[in-house]
Amino acid sequence: MVAYKSKMVERIRLPSREQRERNLEAAGYNLFNLPSEEVFVDLLTDSGTGAMSDAQWAALIRGDESYAGSRSFEELEEAVADVMGFSNVVPTHQGRGAENVLYGALLSAGDVVPNNTHFDTTRAHISNQDADPVDCPVEFAHDPDADEPFKGNFSVERARAVVDEHGAERIPVVVQTITNNSAAGQAVSVENTRKVREFADEIDATFVIDACRFAENAYFVSQREGEFGDASIADIAREQLGYADALVMSGKKDGLVNAGGFVATDDDALFEQCKQRAILYEGFPTYGGMAGRDVAAMAVGLREAVEDAYLEDRIEQVREFGAQLAAVGVPVYTPTSGHAVYIDAGELFPHLDAAEFPGQVLACELYREGGVRGVELGSFAFPDTDRPELVRLAVPRRTYHREHFDHVVETAEAVLEKRETVSGLQLASDPVMPEIRHFTAELEPVPSSQ
Repeated sequence: MVAYKSKMVERIRLPSREQRERNLEAAGYNLFNLPSEEVFVDLLTDSGTGAMSDAQWAALIRGDESYAGSRSFEELEEAVADVMGFSNVVPTHQGRGAENVLYGALLSAGDVVPNNTHFDTTRAHISNQDADPVDCPVEFAHDPDADEPFKGNFSVERARAVVDEHGAERIPVVVQTITNNSAAGQAVSVENTRKVREFADEIDATFVIDACRFAENAYFVSQREGEFGDASIADIAREQLGYADALVMSGKKDGLVNAGGFVATDDDALFEQCKQRAILYEGFPTYGGMAGRDVAAMAVGLREAVEDAYLEDRIEQVREFGAQLAAVGVPVYTPTSGHAVYIDAGELFPHLDAAEFPGQVLACELYREGGVRGVELGSFAFPDTDRPELVRLAVPRRTYHREHFDHVVETAEAVLEKRETVSGLQLASDPVMPEIRHFTAELEPVPSSQ
């Protein structure tokens, strides 16, 4: 179902193949280094790249830019309470700002943090506190073909093994990410969230939900978890989030805005700690690094994110995109997620081993062939982890149309046709923090003699 019509358009262009070749070389074969005007269809991320609604644009105009006591902050507080069920909110400039605020308040050197799967900035922020992030995905999470409805679930069994190894006293925080972005955006069941809540209580740990895509996850719960077949998306979201002690949120995902994030909690002591860190790193606690207009737009976006019509349109678009790619022979991770289609580059390029970064090779080839920008989430982004060689094609919200996806599919077909001739890449530079090297590291083609 199409739930929107366009009220504004932006001109885009496809650079020539020769220009795309030069762009790749100048970018060090890292698509983060490409100028946006040199990209035709940009599927690098769904974070802050979507189109806002007319109601959100109206909220921008009405935004209160007061340094303290902003009316826009009051609107955000009300939206978080109504949609997510938490009374205390600390706004930040984006999700990683919220991670810095929350994990800086909760963690100390030597701590261990289990998560269903840590994403890059989450892993980096935990490591930055001299703590150890440990992934606890279910056993089929990284199997692209496993026929399971909740491949994003947290494995409590693996987490218990972490407790046995390190001791409960070293595990002050347990995190569950919904949807599980690093496991191909897979959904997490409410039943699993309840079990993680019980586990956190057993070891006296704070239970944090990374809620970036909470609404998309609630939609999948409504479709796949029998208990919730007749429940509204809004009710499912409140139920699932309600098991957490605190939330960390990037408003650039299911807040439907271009900037912003927050920490939410009902723990008054934790709230005070987070406010103090926010003042130090983000700004006053009623704007937190955002303009008042952005705070106001996020308040509207949180309410829109749990509307049935929006979610049906959003997730069906991604599902159809994945089906189009699979129909032409592209190895797609299934089931498709709510925000992206993930391609198994390891299967696409079986002649390349992990040291030659097949995912990054695929991302570069998609740009070379059709000016399409995606992102690698395999051995380049996550060194020293046992993850499949995936490329994520993230779909910005309410932005692209069928013709854009047709172009991406044609581009992927062109890559398929020449896949046996594609060679690997190697690092040309390696930044200090390996957890986030994929943002800035440069690569180069592997010499033909290797």
